[in-house]
Amino acid sequence: MQARSALFDLYGDHLRPRGGRAPVAALVKLLAPLRIAPPAVRTAVSRMVRQGWLDPLRMVSGPGYSITPKAARRLDEAAARIYRTGRVSWDGRFDLLVLSTPTSRRERQRLAANLSFLGYGTLDEQTWVATRPAEDVDLLLDDAGVRYERFTASHAAGTRGAVEVVRRAWDLSEIGRAYEQFVAEQRPLLAKVTTRSDDEEAYAARFRLVHAWRTFLFRDPQLPPALLPERWPGTAAASFFDRHAARLRPAADRYVEQCLDATNRTPRQKGR
Repeated sequence: MQARSALFDLYGDHLRPRGGRAPVAALVKLLAPLRIAPPAVRTAVSRMVRQGWLDPLRMVSGPGYSITPKAARRLDEAAARIYRTGRVSWDGRFDLLVLSTPTSRRERQRLAANLSFLGYGTLDEQTWVATRPAEDVDLLLDDAGVRYERFTASHAAGTRGAVEVVRRAWDLSEIGRAYEQFVAEQRPLLAKVTTRSDDEEAYAARFRLVHAWRTFLFRDPQLPPALLPERWPGTAAASFFDRHAARLRPAADRYVEQCLDATNRTPRQKGR
């Protein structure tokens, strides 16, 4: 697990509901059960500050970091998709982007990852499509310095034609297999965490569960049911995730509060 990715998970799943800020000592303590070393945490934090995701601040217990408005928007959108709080609807129209792609391979890869996160699939190197417009896509493309045209389109063949577009833009068979693999890998790990497990063990198991589930934000555009194959594996996988994430939430919350309380004490309180 990369420290930067884990920090996004930590802020999004645990710290965003608690004000979106924490002392660096708490960040180190909260990522220790994931076997992420303190130097890696501090390096990742510095990188996220440079990228505009975190702002440094001074807290009672020492130096800390809070999420920026940019990070708050991204984390809130990710949370809605991770926990799938909204019903996926579709008006029959696609959001279509025609780009002048960057010349640098690294820039193209970064752009592709960001567009995939926002729910866009590629028809060819320059043409991207989504079943719903993303609010941040214009800002993303402007920041990347990419010239583009944006259209709203509907297929002349209706849903049948739209299904063909979807199959070109995304490999649904591969995504379906990834969902099945997710459940197969997580089931034995989660079975080891019972009511007899301590809070740290439950926190670590839940963190890894959410971290693994979060990868689908870059793979699955969460298409409307009308465009999905029958018996879509993502539906069963989502139920599996929701069940275990809810089961482990109370113990994970206790562990987070314990770590924050321990690092938020003033020096005078520690000396009592």
